Formats: sequence, structure tokens, C-alpha cells
Amino acid sequence: MTTMIQMEGFTVSTTSRTYNFRVIDPSGESRQFAVRVPLESFRATPLKFQDGPLITRERLKQELDRETQELPAEANLNVGEPDIRDYLERHYPPKARNWPRVTPRPVHKY
Repeated sequence: MTTMIQMEGFTVSTTSRTYNFRVIDPSGESRQFAVRVPLESFRATPLKFQDGPLITRERLKQELDRETQELPAEANLNVGEPDIRDYLERHYPPKARNWPRVTPRPVHKY
């Protein structure tokens, strides 16, 4: 059995959106996590509100993958600028520019 991550909703404040998750470990143990995204991140970057659940889930998963018996994952996490940059690069890659080169035509003066 693998670890299950369930989003339980989010709350909005004047400065952030906080996404709440429940993580169920293979042993059946359940833990609560909150992952915060500053609202300014949605204004200052191409990040969309629709990206909120996925970027916060990926941030939580990253933290869970790093945890050890001695150092468990923190219950309150933040999505920072490096997380946003990495997320945008993975989910919004630059479009391929494979159009043919156009040679400008000479201008004839009459």
C-alpha cells in the first residue's frame, strides 16, 4: 500500500490561500498538513488559481519524500518562488518555435 494524499479544501485570507491535506500512511495512520501560497504569487507570476491544488500537492509530496523517521515532514508548509519557478517550467514549457524563417523581401522604390 502506498501513501495517500487527499485534499480537504482551502481557505483564503487577505494574504494567502492555504490548502489543507490529509495524508494516510501505509500503516493507516492519518496526518493533517497545510500548504500556504501567498496571493501575490498569483498576481506576480503566470501561476493561476487553478494551479493551486496541484502545486501545493507537489510541494507536500516533495516534503513527504524527504522525511525520515528522525525528521518527519512539517505540518505547515509554504510554496516559495523556487517552487513556483520549477512548477511553471514543468507544467508550462516554452512552446517550440519551429516555424520557417522568413526572408524579408527587398523593397522597390518607384
